[in-house]
Amino acid sequence: MSTSLRARLLAVDYGDRRVGLAISDPEGIIATPAGFIARRVGKRPPVAEIVRRAEELGARGFVLGLPLDENGEETARCAEVRHVAGELERRTGLPVELVDERYTTAAALRTVRELGGSTRGRKGDVDALAATLLLQHALDRTR
Repeated sequence: MSTSLRARLLAVDYGDRRVGLAISDPEGIIATPAGFIARRVGKRPPVAEIVRRAEELGARGFVLGLPLDENGEETARCAEVRHVAGELERRTGLPVELVDERYTTAAALRTVRELGGSTRGRKGDVDALAATLLLQHALDRTR
C-alpha cells in the first residue's frame, strides 16, 4: 500500500495482551490515539474487533506495526502480525501497510514519563500512544 494516498488510516500496534489503535485525520496528516483492544493470551487474534473499530472510525486503510528485533530481523510475532494483516485486507478490501515498529512502545513510555505521568494502570493508553507514534512516522514518510 502506498500511504501517499491521503486518507484516514487506522494504525494497529499488535501485542500479546493489548492492541493499541490510532487514527489519522481524513487528510492523512495527523495521528491521534484511538484506544486499545484488550486480548487474552492464547486466544484468536481480534480481527473482527479491529474491523469493527475501523468501520466505526471511517478508516480507509491500515498501518500495522511489524515487530522486528533490534537487528531488523523477523521475530516469532511477525508471522501472526502478517496473518492479521492478510485477514484485514481480505475482510475489508482496504489496503494494509506493514511498518517497522521497533522502539515505538519504548518511545511511548518515555514520552509519558517526560510529561510527568505514570504508566501504572495505563498500559492501554501507552499502547494507543505507541500506535500513534507508529502512524505518525508512517504519515511523515509520505510527505
